[in-house]
Amino acid sequence: MFDCIIVGAGPAGGTAAYHLAKRGRKVLVLEKESLPRYKPCGGGVSPIVQEWFDFDFTPAISLKANAVSYTWQMGDPVEVNLNTKEAVWMVRREVFDHFLIQQAQKQGAELQDGTEVTGIEFKSDRWQVKTANGTLEGQYLIAADGAKGPMAKWLGFKERQRQMAGALEAESPAPTPTQPTIHFDFGEVKNGYIWNFPKAGGYSIGIGTFRGGGNPDLKGIVAKYAEQFGVDFQTCKQYGHGLCLWDGNQKLHTQNALLAGEAACVVDPFTAEGIRPSMFTGLKVADAIDGALAGNINALEKYSQVIQEEWGSDMVWAKRLAGGFYSFPKVGYKVGVKQPSATLIMLKILSGELRYSEVVNRALKRLGGSFVPGMGGK
Repeated sequence: MFDCIIVGAGPAGGTAAYHLAKRGRKVLVLEKESLPRYKPCGGGVSPIVQEWFDFDFTPAISLKANAVSYTWQMGDPVEVNLNTKEAVWMVRREVFDHFLIQQAQKQGAELQDGTEVTGIEFKSDRWQVKTANGTLEGQYLIAADGAKGPMAKWLGFKERQRQMAGALEAESPAPTPTQPTIHFDFGEVKNGYIWNFPKAGGYSIGIGTFRGGGNPDLKGIVAKYAEQFGVDFQTCKQYGHGLCLWDGNQKLHTQNALLAGEAACVVDPFTAEGIRPSMFTGLKVADAIDGALAGNINALEKYSQVIQEEWGSDMVWAKRLAGGFYSFPKVGYKVGVKQPSATLIMLKILSGELRYSEVVNRALKRLGGSFVPGMGGK
């Protein structure tokens, strides 16, 4: 009998497990894959997440990027040096996720990886979680099994408020750069972008379309892009995966259970940033479960409210910005991306120093009426 069973060992599940175990709660993490496991992901993380933990993430960071390079349809380049206190972390998810779970285990959390959940049932005052290895019991349940996981549906969240997006990615070996630079290209793919995120000894090259109606030949577009970096994308192992972008506030709690991470549809609808928001939900879901175990009958409901107030309220503006930028990407590139201040503003958003609401309002004032229709985020 566990205080809490967490399904999924990604950033949300690992964060929740760490903070619950640290508070003395009996926690079990179930993960269908064997750790460490590969997870397709650009792997960019704002260093602000370090503030949420009392251990050093350095062993889990592949390298730190101190520059960003942008292109428009593979031309018209802009490079920005990140003169910030801490460079952006580039991580490999198989290392990062496993490291986080290991820190939770050091606090007393238990892990059963290679264990797929086959069903759940609430009986009396606890959840029965069925696996191929038997049935486990927990007073509370956290669904952190990602965009395509079955937990949300099993818990009764049949129609979640979300915008489904798609990405295609591949890892390629490459020399570790002396000045690690994050690369983005706009204009080649509709309603999205192409990226190249550097890692120690390789690249993570991918393409994503975030608002539907994207180009059908994603493989061809990203293969052409990869040639610039001496990468034959066609010979790399390719991974397609879905993303659950935020598309409106919603209830994230039910009987003794909560949704976290991509299962809670918290991916940024403008940038498709997912690791930091997932870890944020892990932090808050741990607070909620700990409070419920201490006797606070409103703790789970409060979790839904906290995510809405502290994340969803700003994602409204992120969605509006996405509506404007992706409707008029060439204008957005010229008057937004090419401005030296744009990257620093986005870094402040990614670190929580700025809110999208402030940025979008400034953009509307600066751009006048040229962007107003798109800013509605139709």
